[in-house]
Amino acid sequence: MSLLTGANRKNEATCPNVVKCPTVISMVGLPARGKTYMSKKLTRYLNWIGIKTKAFNVGEYRRAATEAYRTHDFFRADNKEAQEVRQKCAIMAVEDACKFLDSGGEVAVLDATNTTRARRRLLVDLIKEKHKFKIFFVESICNDPTIIEANIVEVKVCSPDYEGMDKTSAVQDFIQRIEHYREHYEELEHEKDNDLSYIQIFNQGERFMVHKLAGHLQSRVVYYLMNIHVLPRAIYLTRHGESEMNLLGRIGGDSGLSERGHEYAQKLGKYVQDENIPNLRVWTSELVRTKQTAEFIDAPKENWKALNEIDAGICEKMTYEEIQEKYPHEFASRDQDKFHYRYPSGESYQDLVARLEPVIMELERQENVMVVCHQAVMRCLLAYFQDKSADEIPHVKVPFHTVVKLKLTGHGCECLHIPLLTRRSSLLKSSSTHSDQTDASSLWL
Repeated sequence: MSLLTGANRKNEATCPNVVKCPTVISMVGLPARGKTYMSKKLTRYLNWIGIKTKAFNVGEYRRAATEAYRTHDFFRADNKEAQEVRQKCAIMAVEDACKFLDSGGEVAVLDATNTTRARRRLLVDLIKEKHKFKIFFVESICNDPTIIEANIVEVKVCSPDYEGMDKTSAVQDFIQRIEHYREHYEELEHEKDNDLSYIQIFNQGERFMVHKLAGHLQSRVVYYLMNIHVLPRAIYLTRHGESEMNLLGRIGGDSGLSERGHEYAQKLGKYVQDENIPNLRVWTSELVRTKQTAEFIDAPKENWKALNEIDAGICEKMTYEEIQEKYPHEFASRDQDKFHYRYPSGESYQDLVARLEPVIMELERQENVMVVCHQAVMRCLLAYFQDKSADEIPHVKVPFHTVVKLKLTGHGCECLHIPLLTRRSSLLKSSSTHSDQTDASSLWL
């Protein structure tokens, strides 16, 4: 039978035609307003969907250019020497961002305060007028003292600036730093900044103001930013329990759990009960093995078609030995580029990322969620939260019969593995080419 090769089925980007013009996304706002948090999350999201993105934090340039941080006086408007250093560092960050875009990057995220209209006009001159790139401003405005205090205490005083300083002194110093910025802060305004494209985010998602979106990329950025939140919560990810197809070493299909798989389902239900997770919601795929794995969990359940395992096309229900024997070229092509390779009449990891984007958006909106899914799906989800590149996604290790708990805070993501059932050696099949996998079916998926 004649088949298109994996190479012929490769697409160069997960989001073709999304970035027609390189773009700089520039943050705006006073310190402790969540700008760095949003910058990191946005960078991670765009890279995950296949858009080459890099963040440039002006604070890191400043720390590299100066001696150890002393006090908030460095940020006083009348400190001319410090002002020159800060201006120089800001320009260096912009130049490096533009070099990144000139060398094949698609989006550069400029993480800085940019609190004055003059500074933002300078950015427009350098980025839009000189380099002919697009620029989109993201302003975080926050007047809620509870949010500001949490940002200062949980994030800012842990920065390298305050290493070795007691917490109380660090908080007081940072509050003074904010006041120096506030003296000259000019928010984006419709009348004065009518030619700019921007989104204003009030109190970290309480409300939004969007002005002059220019293109599909900016629309996607806005949609993403409108869905994220910073409330501490946990996401639990687990692969389904051992299935009948796993025992046979076959991929795909819609078989039920094996005896051992049912044992894991019971262990999982007991684990959730013992954890006593508030307001937990459980998501499964539409396939039997994930529904059976979640059977003993006492929580509201939803079935997502988007969480179904990667479609192996004509290779469904085959063993990897059968695939290698019947379709040797396909087997070799997939080894060369596992992310872009698409099964004949099936899917690639690239397709899977696109399918899972709505799941990611909803996970960002929710509080505590447990996702019971499949190996390839779980790889994509873990890669998003752990900031893995597209090339790394197919090789993310997914432990069998284990819950992966992701604790999400303003600092980032903490990953904890909780094995609930010891691995049975008879399940495994060795392979020198795929020795990093955990069972026969995963050697190909």
